[in-house]
Amino acid sequence: MTSELPLIIAVTGASGVQYAYDLIQSLDLLGHPYYLVFSSSAKTVIEIETDLTINDFSKKAITVFDPDNLGASIASGSFPVKGMVIVPCSLKTLGLIAHGIDLNLIARAAHVQLKEGRKLVLVIRETPYSLPLIENMRLVKLAGATILPASPGFYHKPKSIADMLHFITGKILDQFNIDHDFKKWRGI
Repeated sequence: MTSELPLIIAVTGASGVQYAYDLIQSLDLLGHPYYLVFSSSAKTVIEIETDLTINDFSKKAITVFDPDNLGASIASGSFPVKGMVIVPCSLKTLGLIAHGIDLNLIARAAHVQLKEGRKLVLVIRETPYSLPLIENMRLVKLAGATILPASPGFYHKPKSIADMLHFITGKILDQFNIDHDFKKWRGI
């Protein structure tokens, strides 16, 4: 394991938990430390969309936090982390962050990243975008978050779903300046 500060990874109940799993597997391979928080809805979506369990996601996490524990270490700005990614980010979670409502640990930890000037990346998977969704994205962007839609590119000629997942994982890792070997645009 590296001496780098860990990331916080939050997994919410939006479709696309495969993006979170790919990110976690990549961090495991890179030896980069992370904390995990799963919303209660994420656990349901994992069961519906995959043959995986929470334990499959959590094997190498430093700690898996209860989403109702607002007293957890990651709820404090004095707790050192590299930043936070919410992948996938549900519309409910986006709305909570956009309007400053610390209803759960995920929203609280996200607000901590914003107030401390740390990187907060929200991987929105929803499509198409409604006006309330666009307004909430605008609010979190103005507050300092990065909106990273789960919209894979095709210039790397993906051959599989895994290639498409890796594309988004690479974009997430780029946001935190974590080196990886996923294909990037090299120009014409």
